[in-house]
Amino acid sequence: MNVEKLSLRLEKVAKYVLDHSIVADIGSDHAYLPCYLAVNKRIKGAIAGEINEGPYQSAKKQVEESGLEHVITVRKGNGLAVISANEAEVITICGMGGQLIATILEEGKEKLEGVKRLILQPNVGSESVRKWLLKENWILVTEEILKEDGKIYEVLVADRTGVQPYSGNPTYELLLGPYLLKEKSDVFREKWLGEIAQWTNILKQMKKSGSPGVGLKIAELKEKIETVKELINYG
Repeated sequence: MNVEKLSLRLEKVAKYVLDHSIVADIGSDHAYLPCYLAVNKRIKGAIAGEINEGPYQSAKKQVEESGLEHVITVRKGNGLAVISANEAEVITICGMGGQLIATILEEGKEKLEGVKRLILQPNVGSESVRKWLLKENWILVTEEILKEDGKIYEVLVADRTGVQPYSGNPTYELLLGPYLLKEKSDVFREKWLGEIAQWTNILKQMKKSGSPGVGLKIAELKEKIETVKELINYG
């Protein structure tokens, strides 16, 4: 792998890494992101964390072959267990479900001491990440949505300081993303049109089921579909 070139998804993540910072890349896989940042002299140092033996060995090999052992430390462990408090200034967690990212952050909260920025790239379930950030008083400062190889990804960037971007009732901003909702890009609309289609199918199945208490769930899902349609300017 040429570490001077990243996938579009990881390029977006790299763009938001603070210059001359120490980065912890959690779930680093082949350590492509920290290697890219180091080769381009964007960072002072990095920790590449991996829980599984195969990716851990791949990351070690990539760092060694790139001659970057003096900049990047590869560590095996679960989530934020691979770092100490005040060791990293930026944390990146990419390519996982949003619920898993939120769990990693929650379980490793004490390790976030000294961290200035979180750059999180959930494959699905971004709402879980936004909810965790809001609960813990992290400020969502920007978001991006992109499509690569037929899949849609979101990148969420959060800092310690700033003003929360949410309104008084942020339910749908947490679901859709406050910045993405304002921008309403083609990829954003594609994503939510796909979600609406899935919800509509679920609604049909619920109506057929006739299960007790399903009426309330049907009403809630119908409201969700109609609200999201309105918010994305459906039709």
